[in-house]
Amino acid sequence: MSRRVVLLVNPTSGKGRAASGAPVVGARLRDRGLDVVQVQGTDAEHAMSSLREALETPTDAVVACGGDGTVHLALQVVAGTEVPLGVVPLGTGNDTATLLGMPKDPAACAAIIGSALEQGAHRVVDAGHVVSADGVARWFLAVMSSGFDSMVNERANTMTWPGGQARYLRAILAELRSFQPVPYTMVLDAGNDQEHRHEGRGMLVAVGNGTQYGGGMKVCPGALLDDGLLSVTFLDELPTMTFLRVFPTVYKGTHVQRPEVHEHMARTVRLEAPGQVAYADGERIGPLPVEVEVRPGAVRLLAPLV
Repeated sequence: MSRRVVLLVNPTSGKGRAASGAPVVGARLRDRGLDVVQVQGTDAEHAMSSLREALETPTDAVVACGGDGTVHLALQVVAGTEVPLGVVPLGTGNDTATLLGMPKDPAACAAIIGSALEQGAHRVVDAGHVVSADGVARWFLAVMSSGFDSMVNERANTMTWPGGQARYLRAILAELRSFQPVPYTMVLDAGNDQEHRHEGRGMLVAVGNGTQYGGGMKVCPGALLDDGLLSVTFLDELPTMTFLRVFPTVYKGTHVQRPEVHEHMARTVRLEAPGQVAYADGERIGPLPVEVEVRPGAVRLLAPLV
């Protein structure tokens, strides 16, 4: 019996790159004798329900063809199961694929995924799990955040113009004019002898299972995907001009060298702040407070064994 692979495709990802790249992936996997089924949805909830329905039939792998949002949807279905996940970066930011060392060429991705399936070579990694104040629970592979960047996302999501990265940059400039530092209460590893509590005004808090988000911002450079820990970055209150000087250094991960930036390692994080929301892997989760924990070995990946 041939192995069955389900492709989750967002045809709008990457300005249509997914629509043209996914058929290449499907064809290369079929050339290896795999049974390939493609699913997509009219929106995120429909796509996720369609994927769950597809997995009612025994499936050997799910392959997300799109951007970080597509990977995020697939993760909600496969995390905590034995079904491995492959990632083909056909979106805009593709931070998850970068973390996993996946190439940009869809045919090369298909070769990696196909070979991993044939050899039974899975890369087992941790996942973050977050529950927001309204009861929404989500898995994430890279970064959950709250603060300035989340408020930028909130603003960008209300804009109809311009499109792509330009909209995000416009939202940054608009948010800078009104953003106020947030009074956070953060509790790490609550209830054990490693418990650490921090209260103070900050610009942002990032909880990383992986290092980066937002199209290459290495906000949690100390994070590892398979160490059973979360890396937490807390940026203190800063004047706007100082924040503008610090912000670009996040692309190299050198922001952590500044005294206003604090790094912690933890297995669980509770984060509270009034009027704030959390985003994970670029997707809206819900309002604070949030409870975050690492789930060791929750995901099997069809990716280079780095």
